[in-house]
Amino acid sequence: MTQSTDPTELARRFGTPLYVYDLDRARAARRDLFSWLPEGFEVFYAFKANPHVDLVRALRGGGGDGPGCRAEISSTGELEAALEAGYQGSEILYTGPGKTPGELSEAVGRGVQTFSAESLSDLRHIGEAALAHRTVVDCLLRINSATASATTSIRMTGAPTQFGIDSETVAELAPELKSVAGTRLAGLHLFSQSNAKDEDALIGELTHTLGVAAAIQDDLGVPLRLLDIGGGFSVPYAQHGGRDSYPKLRTELEAALDVHFPSWREGTPRLAVESGRYLAGDCGTLVTRVSNVKVSRGKKFVIADAGINTFGGMSGLGRLMPVTVHVPVDGGTEKASLVGPLCTPGDVLGRQIELPADVRDGDLLAIPNTGAYGPTSSLLMFLGRPAPVEVAVSGGEVVSATRIAHVRTPVENGGRR
Repeated sequence: MTQSTDPTELARRFGTPLYVYDLDRARAARRDLFSWLPEGFEVFYAFKANPHVDLVRALRGGGGDGPGCRAEISSTGELEAALEAGYQGSEILYTGPGKTPGELSEAVGRGVQTFSAESLSDLRHIGEAALAHRTVVDCLLRINSATASATTSIRMTGAPTQFGIDSETVAELAPELKSVAGTRLAGLHLFSQSNAKDEDALIGELTHTLGVAAAIQDDLGVPLRLLDIGGGFSVPYAQHGGRDSYPKLRTELEAALDVHFPSWREGTPRLAVESGRYLAGDCGTLVTRVSNVKVSRGKKFVIADAGINTFGGMSGLGRLMPVTVHVPVDGGTEKASLVGPLCTPGDVLGRQIELPADVRDGDLLAIPNTGAYGPTSSLLMFLGRPAPVEVAVSGGEVVSATRIAHVRTPVENGGRR
């Protein structure tokens, strides 16, 4: 008999804290994202959002389920997850501002052929790794544009930053950028925003990015073969609501591409966007059990077994609070703070949020839209508490139930990579 895949039922079966990832919802997000884009666009899935192998496999696609995502990674750990999920090195884009010689050597040695270079020195490091393996790799120059269009929650360009080559310096650097041994200049990587506030903001930023890319192409004096224009596709984070829709995006991008890259319909350049949050966000539900309910100086605190070690370890950036929880239709609500089990006042998932008025010790609370930036972006090791169980479900069946293990192992030769 098929067992229930309802998150609260799974929590009773596997314990809490518990993440449930509905892979069918992830596949639906993938199909939707491709449907908003012009024909021929590629989509890179940003592993930083959630590298769970079953989720990655669902987003990779195959079997007649429409186009699949390529992999965008920035560590050898994410490389391992990509390979385990079935990706070939040729399907992977390796990014990040701090690639070490050991990481680059491992990535090239395991077949990665495309890298995003954040600076001239980063490009040289990539080339050195490629030469050591007697090969040449394709490189996208990540560009830190001096200008922007949209106002978003997280800006990635227009200021001094570790990310990308300042756009105003590209013309001067062009001769060196084009002559780094071991590398082929393949194109550009621009990522200016995350979680755009609405469709107009997203369109404004992406079309502006196309103009910047066209100008950079002129500065370099070489045609682009691959252009990654970034993302910004939005989904609520740990709050109720659905993924945004982008019905105007295809037409607006096509018009901008016709202006800036007239040969794009013939495949020059190949075009790509990247997304993590939009693809993974709404597939996840976090279930936590209430350990204690107390009142302190007139304020109610609901203490759960999920805290910033389980979810929201990036809350110090001011990005993740407050969460919302599913509340029974027939019950009233009351303002209270939802906090975790850790011995720090920073372990807060939501201050004075709506919680069931009759919440008791042992009750289960479900937090929606937690498929992105969950366990692997949290303080998993803090205070030595076990990692949450992660259950992947599809078609009404449990695909897997796993937990990240904290294991200390011996290291030889300094452990440098």
